[in-house]
Amino acid sequence: MPDASVLPQIVPDTQHRGLVGALPARLRDFALLARFDRPIGWWLLFWPCAWGVLLAGGQHRIGLIAWLLAGAIAMRGAGCVYNDIVDADLDRQVARTALRPVASGAVSKTAAWAWLLTLCLIGLVVLLRLRWQAQLVALASIGPVAAYPFMKRITWWPQAWLGMVFSWGALVGWVEITGANLGVLAALYAGSIAWVIGYDTIYALQDIEDDALVGIRSSARRLGGAVKRGVAAFYAAAVALWALAFWLLRPDWLVFLALAPAALHLAWQALTLDVADGAGALARFRSNRTTGLLLALACWVVGNAGMS
Repeated sequence: MPDASVLPQIVPDTQHRGLVGALPARLRDFALLARFDRPIGWWLLFWPCAWGVLLAGGQHRIGLIAWLLAGAIAMRGAGCVYNDIVDADLDRQVARTALRPVASGAVSKTAAWAWLLTLCLIGLVVLLRLRWQAQLVALASIGPVAAYPFMKRITWWPQAWLGMVFSWGALVGWVEITGANLGVLAALYAGSIAWVIGYDTIYALQDIEDDALVGIRSSARRLGGAVKRGVAAFYAAAVALWALAFWLLRPDWLVFLALAPAALHLAWQALTLDVADGAGALARFRSNRTTGLLLALACWVVGNAGMS
């Protein structure tokens, strides 16, 4: 059993306190820095990769999907490290993020940069598994990823930028399988962006009061009293765009049946969201791992039929 004295030093919203608490202190700091205690982030980054592969007809490429999962874990960790280096001063002023390793001083910025490089090298191994066209698409994400931490300082919609970044895997997965039907890919990608804006608006509800004090901008603050309607609208847009992608690939009304479980799950999130219930909002945010799985199954069915 981990020493109970170390647990309060673990960030409040970690999902695996016992597992992380069992690590030696130094390793624990680096695990927390890469958010290895919160797998929801890498699932949300991974699922668009899987959608791109499966909707493009890559159902047989199980090995590729596994490599993309490994890449998502490494690069989500790298992104978190970079974000914490850039945002250290802001993180110290927000209750939920004040204990993050760089903000608290548990990990120096020099050590954080070294850890970032290590994670990027793991991502490079995955990159080299792709054909050159997909490699170029993946490398094109570096600019948007690097710019993301600054978006909350200059726009009320950093969630839209995050949507562009976290959906990039759909482009990589699709191009790895095929260069055809780019209209389908465009609709899939746009739908993923709308989905990310919706779920990250829910996530931003946790920090809305501290963000207002510090001056951090977010879609949750911008929407104000219309947050619930805003989330519902973005989720509706996501479903509509995914439906368009399916239809463009296979113009058959049956494709909408495949999409129905994911659509119903998003409807449940939007209808039951209580903006005053932080724990409930966090649970709904995390439930998007299920949304990703449901849409992956839909892409498996539609992609298999569409390419047959």
